[in-house]
Amino acid sequence: MKLELYQIDAFTDKTFGGNPACVVPLTDWLPDNILFNITKENAVAETAFFVDKGDKIHLRWFTPEIEMDLCGHATLATAHCLKSILNYPNDKIIFETLSGELTVLVENDLYFLDFPSRMPIASELPETIIKSLNIQPKEVYKSRDYLLVYDTEQEIESIKVNRQIFDRINLDPGGVIVTAKGENCDFVSRFFTPQASILEDPVTGSAHCSLVPFWSSRLGKKELNAIQISDRIGKLQCQNKKDRVIISGKAKTYSIGNLWIE
Repeated sequence: MKLELYQIDAFTDKTFGGNPACVVPLTDWLPDNILFNITKENAVAETAFFVDKGDKIHLRWFTPEIEMDLCGHATLATAHCLKSILNYPNDKIIFETLSGELTVLVENDLYFLDFPSRMPIASELPETIIKSLNIQPKEVYKSRDYLLVYDTEQEIESIKVNRQIFDRINLDPGGVIVTAKGENCDFVSRFFTPQASILEDPVTGSAHCSLVPFWSSRLGKKELNAIQISDRIGKLQCQNKKDRVIISGKAKTYSIGNLWIE
């Protein structure tokens, strides 16, 4: 069986920037064990698989360990694959996913992702996470992910995670967001996942489902510019719309190839 594979850098306009994801179009769903094996073989954190049903495109996201309930950068990568490579005719792409119906609007080279809002609430941080961090947060919140608030962007840049301790906790499918008000944007963040193949995610669209309503409330702004300050750097333009968030960014095709499944 021959399949197409596209590797795309999401939330960037530069090769080697943003967050890479693989995208594999399917005519029908393959067994989950094959989807997991393909994902494990790919040298990226997430692989998106989709089946075009005509009115909607059924989309699933996999890491080497689990199937995700939501993945922003792999959704953007899939939309870019459809529109820029496979010549999808419409500027509105409707995905059917584990998180319900997700819409992506395409305007020029920008992709606008319409995602559910996940306003975090005040919480206590598990001792395992506390011990794994070299700098402790000023505030702790939780939605799907823990959201740790710090005073400065410099603190976010300086955070180190002791993986030996961090990996003692399982937060599937969530992780840990660290965030602070930005110097040259509204807010900055980083994202860490315990027991995952990659400790720090370069750019995490789904984390902004919590970051956007949080910072919108705190800063009194509906439109926000965000930077995820991983080594690869990701830039996101965000809007807070009550129970939805709009996350927009660009994407860059890195490679196109084939898979041969026996």
